[in-house]
Amino acid sequence: MPHLTSPHSAGPHDIRRVGTQRRLLGSAAGALLVAGALAGCVGGTPAPTTTAPSVSQTPTSSAPPAAEPALVPGGTAEQNLPFFDKVNKATLAANPAAKGRDFVDALVAAGFDKSAMQLTVDTTTIGLAANSIQFSVKLGDTCLIGQNGADAGGYSSMTTPVLGNGGCLIGQTRAIDW
Repeated sequence: MPHLTSPHSAGPHDIRRVGTQRRLLGSAAGALLVAGALAGCVGGTPAPTTTAPSVSQTPTSSAPPAAEPALVPGGTAEQNLPFFDKVNKATLAANPAAKGRDFVDALVAAGFDKSAMQLTVDTTTIGLAANSIQFSVKLGDTCLIGQNGADAGGYSSMTTPVLGNGGCLIGQTRAIDW
């Protein structure tokens, strides 16, 4: 077992080791004192903070209401679709069983050109009510197409390019001669 010596009975090599150990302990103790002093600065009563008071803003005026859809003379089908829908939905609100003529008459009264319209028949070849009807308005090189009926799930509409034959609807249409 190694013999431990005290600093008083140590040889020259042991004295250097003990002196180094004392210096290290002294440095460590000093570092702890500094750390403790700094910790005292960090702790304690926190510095007061200020926050801006919250202000609830009440709008002074609301946004302007959205403009009602209107006919855009010379416009495209896309530009006129909201107005087309408004007219057709009003037609159905006034008469849920509206037929082709009801839609055409309402669209003409709203400003659409009757000569630019197409309409499918209201009855089948054996005289029964058609399960759906289609009606359209050609606007330049685009078309507004509306459809209504049980097979169509009610009213729906869309815009399309004009067909190669110059019309908007595929298949047999009826004359709009009233």
